[in-house]
Amino acid sequence: MDLLEARLEQALLLKRVVEAIKDLVQDCNFDCNDSGIALQAMDNSHVALVSMMLKAEAFSPYRCDRNIALGINLTSLTKVLRCAQNDDILTLKAEDAPDIVNLTFESSESDRISEYDIKLMDIDQEHLGIPETEYAATISMPSAEFQRICRDLMALSESVSIEATKEGVKFSCIGDIGNGSVTLRNHANVEKPELNMEIELTEPVALTFSLKYLVNFCKATALSGTVKLCLSNEVPLLVEYGLAGSSYLRFYLAPKDRGLGGGDASNWLGSSDVVDKVRDNLQTGLFLGAGAETRAPEELAIAAMRIKVRYNIYV
Repeated sequence: MDLLEARLEQALLLKRVVEAIKDLVQDCNFDCNDSGIALQAMDNSHVALVSMMLKAEAFSPYRCDRNIALGINLTSLTKVLRCAQNDDILTLKAEDAPDIVNLTFESSESDRISEYDIKLMDIDQEHLGIPETEYAATISMPSAEFQRICRDLMALSESVSIEATKEGVKFSCIGDIGNGSVTLRNHANVEKPELNMEIELTEPVALTFSLKYLVNFCKATALSGTVKLCLSNEVPLLVEYGLAGSSYLRFYLAPKDRGLGGGDASNWLGSSDVVDKVRDNLQTGLFLGAGAETRAPEELAIAAMRIKVRYNIYV
């Protein structure tokens, strides 16, 4: 008997999610429980983190009798998903202690039914607890506009500075052939609300990020007409694409290390060496409060992120 059965009305949703993350992450666990299917994985350089949640209500029907992790190679999954038409009905099935996951594609217009099995992998993947964060700036804007800005500025530079003030949000870059900038202000379009530009600000913030990663995140543009950018000086940038219901696809990106002439902070996320140092470092109390020495490893990893940015630590 199947332990997991999850049916999507359109295969297009999963196809677009996998297409958006497959160049950042190669192998990852799809964590299934009664709430839905979640995924969390870091890229190889530990600069970016992907977090996806497809809530149970996104499927019809959805059944998961107990928690199960499906370790899947995304290149293999992409190959199989390309066999599905966008409007096919997609069903995921897995048995207890599975070594394969079954994907069934049913045509919505004919009697065609296709079935594929993908071999599962045993992936030892650390799951970071991402804390709820109060961001200094939250920007909601059309996802196509964000994609256009990132692509345009990448023609000039490898990095972009994102500066949010009460005047608006400014994307700027400095490159060998010249400089460029795009400034956006709060804007409400009554006739086309999908074009609205909203900036919520508690304090000014300015950070620099790799355009290569941001352009990669923009592969999720087709999933949502709106993207949300959340910034604070001591935490990763959050780029969120809302999916149907309360499902989402989120990307977290470490800023360029300001203490090393703009070099990538390639170990900014979850470095075990820094985590060990943090455990014995009184500075931890600045980020975790009392009792830091008893906190879980994932909380210490988040503290390490913040300490590295604040004190320009590079390991």
